[in-house]
Amino acid sequence: MRLLHRNLTHRDTDILYQDASSFAVCALQRPPYAIPVPSQPHLPASGNAESGFLRLRSRQILFKQHGMTGTALIADIGGTNVRFALLQPSGEITDSLVLSCADYPHVNEAIADYYSKIKPAHQPDAAAFAVAAPPHDAFIKFVNQPWEFYLRDVKERHGFRVFKVVNDFTAVALSLPHLADGDRRQIGGGAPQAGYPLTVLGPGTGLGVSTLVPARDPKYIILTNNEGGHFTIPPMTDRESDVLQVLRRRFNHVSAERVLSGPGLANIYEALRELDGLDRQHLEPAEITSRALASTEPHAHEALEMFCAFLGTAASNVCITAAAYGGVYLAGGILPRIENFFEDSKFRKRFETKGRFSHYLEVAPTYLIKHPLPAFVGLKALLRDL
Repeated sequence: MRLLHRNLTHRDTDILYQDASSFAVCALQRPPYAIPVPSQPHLPASGNAESGFLRLRSRQILFKQHGMTGTALIADIGGTNVRFALLQPSGEITDSLVLSCADYPHVNEAIADYYSKIKPAHQPDAAAFAVAAPPHDAFIKFVNQPWEFYLRDVKERHGFRVFKVVNDFTAVALSLPHLADGDRRQIGGGAPQAGYPLTVLGPGTGLGVSTLVPARDPKYIILTNNEGGHFTIPPMTDRESDVLQVLRRRFNHVSAERVLSGPGLANIYEALRELDGLDRQHLEPAEITSRALASTEPHAHEALEMFCAFLGTAASNVCITAAAYGGVYLAGGILPRIENFFEDSKFRKRFETKGRFSHYLEVAPTYLIKHPLPAFVGLKALLRDL
């Protein structure tokens, strides 16, 4: 594989995935990389009219081929739980186990306990972690839980010859080309457009966002690693404006994550009760969801409906920002539990409500990911050819 850029540092740790037989070191820096945009008469023109290329500025990287042959440890570390599994040389994922992050002071202790529970025949010599945190430099610090660690410390402590860490939604984005039809459910209309980006976002403990972009060389796709969950959430109705005004008094800045997450659903519910002159009454997101699905409490039902509408607005903003006419995918731990409610909600109507740009959103498909562990699928894709 040809080294396209030699001066790589830990500050250039986003990922380009090569969907072929191997990985290569490659950096995307100035001058901007050129990506072909196919001609689609019903979609907006993009990029340079003369060259037909969409120009993208970002820091990206593909990892060099390492010749991994043994068992690998894969982990999806969220704000609440860590999910471990082993990736066997055959490609099979085994020994999946969920542990509570709060039970361990450090990821090293969680790994050790996982090993003690499954008793692997051979110590993994490689690892890939998906983390609900910005994977910058050599240090990982989580936003929604107290864990933090140095990559070198974990690698040396557990004897990993290869150790890769990516954002959790980068891992989910890596899974998109590998999902079967049964792993997703289309919500609303639209059809994927070849050559256009795909994006994924999803509420859980926080809100994750990542985008997958086809590159000029068809063997490559480009993954943008971002913290899109922290963009400012806009209201679309007077009631939403009132809710956000209540939340601004609590948080000052109301990011998308403040309403599009488990805690965000609770924030909406409490704000609605406050607006109607009731006590705030904190409930866990699961209880709010249960009451909404059973239609036993109006404020719970309204909160879940508003949650879905906010998600439609957020998804449409991400879609038009990334030109994600290849598809908008929805992941996270909340939506699969409300699958039927979500399909009947205001999500898709809100997604398409974009004024003069509405007809462009109508052609973009939206999918609910049904695979229980898409991050594992992405981590497998990341490691399988190392």
